[in-house]
Amino acid sequence: QVQLVESGGGLVQPGGSLRLSCAASGIIFSIYNMGWYRQAPGKERELVATITSGGSTNYADSVKGRFTMSRDNGKSTVYLQMNSLKPEDTAVYYCNAKQAGYVMNYWGKGTPVTVSS
Repeated sequence: QVQLVESGGGLVQPGGSLRLSCAASGIIFSIYNMGWYRQAPGKERELVATITSGGSTNYADSVKGRFTMSRDNGKSTVYLQMNSLKPEDTAVYYCNAKQAGYVMNYWGKGTPVTVSS
């Protein structure tokens, strides 16, 4: 059974930092492309960052220069380092796993991030 478990969310002041983690099980992690998405209240889910199985990353314009995504294949885990957080980064952050060339993809249950003073 595939499981993606996010952790690391919480309440942080504007300008602060958080590191999200997503631990995967039930998949051959190293061959999956991974992504972080977020959904703010009343808004659609949006892409935040992706990392390919080969380690190439891509970021939404709104987080470029502030967020960094990485992966540790030995731990079957991806990370999202979030710096210089803004109130507009407030959302539930979801982890996604998708194998290139396949339709099937998997989602975690999300971890909430609130940026507020």
